Amino acid sequence: MTPPELPPLPAGAEPLTEQVTAVLARMPDPSGGPHAARLEHDLAEAFGVSHAVAVSSGTAALHAALSACGIRAGDEVLVPALTVVMTVAPICALDAVPVFVDSDPATLDLDYTDATRKVTGRTRAILPVHLWGRMGDPAALARFAADHGLTVVEDAAQAAGTVRDGQCAGTVGVGCFSMKDGKILWSGEGGFLLTAHREVAEHAAAFRSHWAPPPPGQAPMSRLASNTRLAAPLAALAAANLQRFPSLVEHRRAQVRYLLHAARDAPGLAALSPGPGEEWNGYSALLRINLPRPREFAVHLAAQGVPNSTGTFGLIPCDARPMFTHTEHRNPAHARLCRGAAEILNRTLAVVLTERDSETTLDRYAAVITREASTWASQ
Repeated sequence: MTPPELPPLPAGAEPLTEQVTAVLARMPDPSGGPHAARLEHDLAEAFGVSHAVAVSSGTAALHAALSACGIRAGDEVLVPALTVVMTVAPICALDAVPVFVDSDPATLDLDYTDATRKVTGRTRAILPVHLWGRMGDPAALARFAADHGLTVVEDAAQAAGTVRDGQCAGTVGVGCFSMKDGKILWSGEGGFLLTAHREVAEHAAAFRSHWAPPPPGQAPMSRLASNTRLAAPLAALAAANLQRFPSLVEHRRAQVRYLLHAARDAPGLAALSPGPGEEWNGYSALLRINLPRPREFAVHLAAQGVPNSTGTFGLIPCDARPMFTHTEHRNPAHARLCRGAAEILNRTLAVVLTERDSETTLDRYAAVITREASTWASQ
């Protein structure tokens, strides 16, 4: 079988350094200049939505989106336990209550039976997370939200470029994205949200800047908000990368194909396939670990130089983290740990990739994975 080729790193329409140098030449500029506004226009056009709001991080995007969607103190927000702390922190910052929902190990999608059990009279929103770029069924999500009268705010931080059944990740509800280093669309640090609703965009834009300028008809700084504007040099970086975004997505997909092919003979490991109708962005190379002590194996690989979600970053279900267990006493029905999420994390090897990972790097990862899996299986 002929191995897939890894294409060269996509070049920008203009070198990234030139874009940033041009911005720096005009600084200091207390107004921030036009760069964020231009980026927002281009983002909305690229993703086919009406409005985009640029902010300083993916976490800031979630915070602004939840506030714009009317989430207030005491409201409950359904959120998968299969996520990182940064997804849940904005819920808590608004003094709302995260209610952790399980995921289906067979699909990585939300367990909607579990979600239905956890809906109460205080539930206001559902916040799906497209972890590793994998997107659940958008029709099932929209149907569940409509049936229960819930707002949808998507954590699509890792899912820029993923499409399922013709729908881009982050466009089912209010979509929130990160542009931190390592993301496919990156600016070093930063984020943005996408929405079809003008009122949500106006609220989010005011929220990121201490409510100044405010939405139409409101007074400047008439409510407490935040300072999460996207700095002009970072907006310029994001705009330059947006020009080559389709090529960056295809490059990441090619990296995943290359690595999975190179590691195809590793015993006890099986590549995870995208879901039906899913055009996955390939954020991380994903393999199911069918070896004894699978989480220990992921930790072992990290120590051998193969970065991965559980082994390198210690990713565990959010409902098992001490800072969130105190919320569960408000409703005893929510106290059961999400076992599906735990199984997914314990048995998934999610290899962390960046666009600069060359064939040499990927070959090294594959060699280590294959060698160590062979040794582990024989123990």
